[in-house]
Amino acid sequence: MKLHEFQAKQVLARFGVAVPQGIEAQSVEAAVAAARQLNSPVTVVKAQIHAGGRGKAGGVKVCKSEAEVKAAASAILGRTLVTHQTGPDGQLVRRLWIEAGSAIEREYYIGIALDRESQLPVMMASSEGGMEIEEVAASHPEKILKSAFSPRTGLAADAAQKLAAGIGIPAALQKSAVDFMQALAKAFCELDCSIAEINPLVTTKDGKVMALDAKINLDDNALFRHEDLAALRDLHEEQPLEIEASKFNLNYIKLDGQIGCMVNGAGLAMATMDVIKLYGGEPANFLDVGGGASAEQVTAAFKILLADPNTKAVLVNIFGGIMKCDVIAQGIITAAKQVNLNVPLVVRLEGTNVEQGRKLLADSGLPIITATDLDDAAQKAVRSITKVAIKS
Repeated sequence: MKLHEFQAKQVLARFGVAVPQGIEAQSVEAAVAAARQLNSPVTVVKAQIHAGGRGKAGGVKVCKSEAEVKAAASAILGRTLVTHQTGPDGQLVRRLWIEAGSAIEREYYIGIALDRESQLPVMMASSEGGMEIEEVAASHPEKILKSAFSPRTGLAADAAQKLAAGIGIPAALQKSAVDFMQALAKAFCELDCSIAEINPLVTTKDGKVMALDAKINLDDNALFRHEDLAALRDLHEEQPLEIEASKFNLNYIKLDGQIGCMVNGAGLAMATMDVIKLYGGEPANFLDVGGGASAEQVTAAFKILLADPNTKAVLVNIFGGIMKCDVIAQGIITAAKQVNLNVPLVVRLEGTNVEQGRKLLADSGLPIITATDLDDAAQKAVRSITKVAIKS
């Protein structure tokens, strides 16, 4: 689950992470009132969407008067911002963050992510603040310093000191930088984050170290421990089909292809997508129904696949272990009848109760294309779309 910048800053501030003063606004009038309350010589009006690149897209304005704040808020609020992370459709701006300006001396990058190899959180630091960290990694990997740390003991002061010195933070501010990094590391662990990114971290002309921007992604699987954070979820920022899938505990991500996929197991789902692409097709989604899905979940999953107008065929690839093939088959039959199936359906079943599942499908009266293995299923799904395209 992603947080807005203003939410991330408010949460991080509770852990002692230094952030500029700011106030959320959902109207032009509220933005002007917020600027008046902050009473800063410079005020920054920032669009709040779950995407980076807002500044380049015109979603961040620096203002020196209430009149400029009003004009900036009017221009940004209700506008659809298109950035490199939103896709071509962009994202509608419904909220603003009105922030007191900072006298920036220099920009840096600080971020924490999980390292799968060491199975530890890793703090990354770079002197190249304000840039996409992926660009820095590609062009100047030597400028990214890393330090793994234990979630039990946190980031050690000497490790943080080495990072601060290594990225060029002035000696007089390194103690503040160490405190900042340790507070961020504590927040990352206690909030069950998957990503905590400060880009840029800034030093100011009056000798402060603070987060000028903040990005926090939370581990969905840990939200049951954080009801207060779960309440911050902004459904406006999420894809409607992904929201619907979450209601049934389905792992679904919408993609841009034409072949809808229903698979049990994340690894098998990835392999299915790869094989579809191998034979010239494009997956319309990632969908893992899990190892023990019920017929109700399978029915919901099938409806979600078909609700995507880009879906021109559906490929079901189930290897039954805990998941039983007859349960999948019954869910497919129920959903197909409820939604009036009008696209080719390719099904590959293998594993527990496979014969019962195949018999249910065969007796259903539905126009199902059966497949013997994954290669066969992917080829038949791709060919079915080609035939549809020729007919249309």
